[in-house]
Amino acid sequence: MTIIVCPLSRAPHIARERRPSRAVSLLDRDTAFPALGMGERHLQLDVHDIEAEVEGLDACCDARMERIIQFVRGWDRSGPILIHCWAGISRSTATAYITACLHNPGTDESAIAQALREASPTAMPNRRFVALADTALGRNGRMSAAIAAIGDGFPRWPDIKEAEPFTLRSQFAA
Repeated sequence: MTIIVCPLSRAPHIARERRPSRAVSLLDRDTAFPALGMGERHLQLDVHDIEAEVEGLDACCDARMERIIQFVRGWDRSGPILIHCWAGISRSTATAYITACLHNPGTDESAIAQALREASPTAMPNRRFVALADTALGRNGRMSAAIAAIGDGFPRWPDIKEAEPFTLRSQFAA
């Protein structure tokens, strides 16, 4: 099965059309979560797209990352998983990468990062998300190094406003 990544504006339509077995919504606390009709199979997480602590904003932290990891770990790959944030560029692409790494523990992190870049030229995974997952999954900095190696996406967010939906495979050869 695949990992589907998209911006908020496309999430309801893609959920209706692709019928994911799970969904992850990563939005700031002032943005309404979409009604996807998935009940407890839909993780709704208040988290801002920031890479450092900022007073008054919800940065990803160990507790939020643990919620993400536990939720995506429970994905049985019987259907696709849908992951979205506001623009489909940073929080969601980081979470897609984390999901692929978690479900492929023997695969080189660089191969997964390269597959992400090939799937989305605009992907710019939130480095804080990746670093927290890297530690939690015991990857010893390899996840963060792989994301740094693929560089920032292009064109950049201010120029495109939101990314095109894309899929990332969930199975990689070890």
